[in-house]
Amino acid sequence: MPVGNHPSHGETVQGGPLKRELGERHIRLMALGACIGVGLFLGSAKAIEMAGPAIMLSYIIGGLAILVIMRALGEMAVHNPVAGSFSRYAQDYLGPLAGFLTGWNYWFLWLVTCVAEITAVAIYMGIWFPDVPRWIWALAALGSMGAINLIAVKAFGEFEFWFALIKIVTIIAMVLGGIGIIAFGFGNDGVAMGISNLWSNGGFMPNGVTGVLMSLQMVMFAYLGVEMIGLTAGEARNPQKTIPQAIGSVFWRILLFYVGALFVILSIYPWNEIGSQGSPFVMTFERLGIKTAAGIINFVVITAALSSCNGGIFSTGRMLYSLAQNGQAPATFARTSSNGVPRNALLLSIAALLLGVLANYLVPEKVFVWVTAIATFGAIWTWVMILLAQLKFRAGLSTAERQALKYRMWLWPLSSYLALAFLILVVGLMAYFEETRVALYIGPAFLVLLTVLYYVFKLSPKAENAQLARSAS
Repeated sequence: MPVGNHPSHGETVQGGPLKRELGERHIRLMALGACIGVGLFLGSAKAIEMAGPAIMLSYIIGGLAILVIMRALGEMAVHNPVAGSFSRYAQDYLGPLAGFLTGWNYWFLWLVTCVAEITAVAIYMGIWFPDVPRWIWALAALGSMGAINLIAVKAFGEFEFWFALIKIVTIIAMVLGGIGIIAFGFGNDGVAMGISNLWSNGGFMPNGVTGVLMSLQMVMFAYLGVEMIGLTAGEARNPQKTIPQAIGSVFWRILLFYVGALFVILSIYPWNEIGSQGSPFVMTFERLGIKTAAGIINFVVITAALSSCNGGIFSTGRMLYSLAQNGQAPATFARTSSNGVPRNALLLSIAALLLGVLANYLVPEKVFVWVTAIATFGAIWTWVMILLAQLKFRAGLSTAERQALKYRMWLWPLSSYLALAFLILVVGLMAYFEETRVALYIGPAFLVLLTVLYYVFKLSPKAENAQLARSAS
């Protein structure tokens, strides 16, 4: 049954329910687009500096953990495809407080991420138009992405599809061109470069296992956004088919794009020189004789930032809509427009982003870094909640119900426990390194604040809301 047919206590729904207008191609490309962000195009230089060529191992290890997390989310999303996804599952299987914390935490996580992406658009537009004030570009980016989300979910899906396609085509072109340089000497007077750079500058793992471990925290945050697939379940045309296909393909494609791109970059350029001369993508295209490489990559980076902002507005709107359905946000945010868009929820998120854009220019940079730390901590919180909810969900099923599941977690429960242990390791690494330790002060403090608000304002869902949420499945 489409989500939206079950309004919260005392709520009237304007218009119809959320519309199931996202097709398979939209969801597949959205999942990829959410993960392939500005960081990859600017070289992932910091992570490479830590691990050297062994950064590829970090992405593979992190990718395996994400695959388990997504498989867990997919099992629940196919069984009960609702807007709000992991927030609703946390509520149903771990309790209303867990659902409340997960939902509001994810809303704020994407709010912070969107502000960063909007700022990135302004900075990169400034390369072409240095005399135009940056706030104009930031406002234009927010206004255009907000308008797309307010039109209809199909409009959002189409834009996200093309944004993601631009990034993917660029990466494939860079990988193919790089292979030409490595194997056939393109742009190198016909002399094949080979792959000796992978081990000739201090070895494949120049900083040892410590370097690989240090890079894991940065690598995991590169994967933030892949869980957005779960939020599309309430608006997917055929979630039982599209969600498993998207999850099944996204892992291999992310590995191809991240590991493939890094393999080419690290083969062509010594790892200890990457980042000192600009984007490796620009350098690779220029070596192939493409003089306008800097302009091309600037355009791609802008679309990557707009894509992330577009997806972030979608995510915040759907999460707020779901929280309102459960009585954990004002009922007005559970209302939909006649075209099935949670308009009020989107408008609040857009308004909050306006304040975020303003704050980004007014507050000192260090304060903004601290706020971003909440988002990084929030990513791990979200993934842990997905794994714990799935463990509880599966444990509550009878043998017959487990066998009837259309999409199942592999090696359950061992895979879930291994992924949880890995996430705990990443949190431990964040605590160990001074740069990221601040996240473990701010993140838990933010969750404590949310918990206080939860009890002060008595935001536990009413009994009838919980029953309605369960009947939606």
